[in-house]
Amino acid sequence: MGTTTTTTSLDAGGEDRVMAAAQQIVKSLNTAKEVREDMLLIFSSFDNRLSNITNLIKKDSDSTGVRFDAAEKVILRWDSSSSNPDASRHSLPWEDSPHEAAEFLSAVDEILKLVVDVSIRSDNETMDRAEAAVQLAMSRLEDEFRLILIRNTVPLDAEGLYGSIRRVSLSFAANEGEIDEEFESFGEVDSVRGCFHERGASLGDDLCVDLINADAVVELKEIADRMIRSGYEKECVQTYSNVRRDALDEYLVILGVEKLSIEEVQKIDWKALDEKMKKWIQAIKITVRVLLSGEKRLCDQIFNGFDSIKEICFSEAAKGCVMQLLNFGEAVAIGKRSSEKLFRILDMYDVLADALLDLEMMITDEFLCSEAKGVLSGLGDAAKGTFEEFENAVKSEASKKPMQNGEIHPLTRYVMNYVKLLVDYSKTLNLLLESDEDEEDDGLQSEDSELETTTPFAKRLLLLISSLESNLEEKSKLYEDGALHCIFLMNNILYIVQKVKDSELGKLLGDNWVRKRRGQVRQYATSYLRACWMKALYCLKDEGIGGSSNNASKVTLKERFKNFNACFEEIYRIQTGWKVPDPQLREEFRISISEKVIPAYRSFMGRFGSQLESGRNSGKYIKYTPEDLENYLLDLFEGSPLILHHMRRKNS
Repeated sequence: MGTTTTTTSLDAGGEDRVMAAAQQIVKSLNTAKEVREDMLLIFSSFDNRLSNITNLIKKDSDSTGVRFDAAEKVILRWDSSSSNPDASRHSLPWEDSPHEAAEFLSAVDEILKLVVDVSIRSDNETMDRAEAAVQLAMSRLEDEFRLILIRNTVPLDAEGLYGSIRRVSLSFAANEGEIDEEFESFGEVDSVRGCFHERGASLGDDLCVDLINADAVVELKEIADRMIRSGYEKECVQTYSNVRRDALDEYLVILGVEKLSIEEVQKIDWKALDEKMKKWIQAIKITVRVLLSGEKRLCDQIFNGFDSIKEICFSEAAKGCVMQLLNFGEAVAIGKRSSEKLFRILDMYDVLADALLDLEMMITDEFLCSEAKGVLSGLGDAAKGTFEEFENAVKSEASKKPMQNGEIHPLTRYVMNYVKLLVDYSKTLNLLLESDEDEEDDGLQSEDSELETTTPFAKRLLLLISSLESNLEEKSKLYEDGALHCIFLMNNILYIVQKVKDSELGKLLGDNWVRKRRGQVRQYATSYLRACWMKALYCLKDEGIGGSSNNASKVTLKERFKNFNACFEEIYRIQTGWKVPDPQLREEFRISISEKVIPAYRSFMGRFGSQLESGRNSGKYIKYTPEDLENYLLDLFEGSPLILHHMRRKNS
């Protein structure tokens, strides 16, 4: 009895093992259904224990068919073109029916898993149904992919982004007077509002913006995974690229960047173009640091695990907006050059140079990177060319209208405020001008030798200011009055010195340069005193009077006092209208005149005044006391012509 039981148990265990082995063999056969059935009959003829295997295989096949039918049914329910009355009910966006969306994705997974099954692949009819179901599913997924991308695109908060920008405003020629019509080539300087140049602004390093709602990214990845696994990566890439390209183009519109041809850009007047250039500078920073970096992050999330596909998607999505920005940069680079554009072009160069580093890290598209480098090079050439044109304009500016009161020439104001701002771009200009350095060395032979060790920009700056000084020297020759010639040069050279000393220009040109120009100012002051007051001082000399202080010729004394009065009154009438704008120089100038004139007048009057005071009409000759003269000297160089109507006359 026990032996029988043991034998039965062994038979049962052996049968299980035989059945398992047979099932494994059958499943591994990659043959048609009819061939498999024939082989199973052969197996069963060897061992009656295999007689049930056909039933098991049939059950497994039936189970696969049921699963396939169920998955196919779910997919067909979502076919809006189907005659199925339930189909339209399932055409809502997935965001409104997450449960049904999950069911659909599971059905797609089931179909994809089953089509690799041997029993399905060997059944042509079932494979046709499977391919149709996959095609229908992919069409639906493509639509959902597009819809989710569109509906979940985050609107760009341009004001918020601009608010995060740190602005740096530099005053350009503020309250410095106006450029005369003759100097239109140097732009305009508004005397009331001033002209301000805003340097390119910077974005915080931690600025990060989601371009698609975070919740939707998971859904997008699930759809992308299934489309790619199904062999529909081309449709997935195209859908993503088209939607995101349009979104990035719309972001540029919000940032104020218009889609303009090169010809259209070149027709825009400067004021409007300047605004567009400022918006372009901001847009480049926001596009690269925020939008493209966000787009890159989005591609990494949605297409994680598919490196080549995510690179293609990012490049295709980004290409449109990048090329639009580059086209504007190219239009500016090849446009008409004028001095007022230089600062904005340098800003564009700087911002694109910074952006290019980020672009090369993000974009693998060699064409885009090559285009960006080409535009950067073009902007660099435009900046160099514009700077050279400015240099030439300073050299050749040949207005023949002298400043009426000898004050600072508009050209001087414009050039010095211009170069004062240029110093902020020293790093960029040194880079751009480095290749031209050897060509300029010959022009520095007559200048300070210590400048030979300075940067390319410093050397060009020195040449530029030297050209300005030479131009001013020529303009000073327009004055017939030698004294006014000196006043003009003194005012202008001092203005140049002050602009250099009070800015970074001083570090570039050096203390020796400043001392040399201050010495020139003193020389012009001395020349003025000689040219203007020598005649008046000659009237106060003893020579030719004809005797001692007691018996000098009264006729000669009267003539001397009369001539001195005439000289002083003429100087007063003319030079109260002359202008020395710098208050310290004006005060020092008056003191210098006073130190020359007042002691000489006081001494002359002390020695000879008594001989006339006792006579009749003495007030006609001795009109002023030394104190009177000192007070009148305070009216000089204020720019308001005055006449000594009310003379102080002494009576005998």
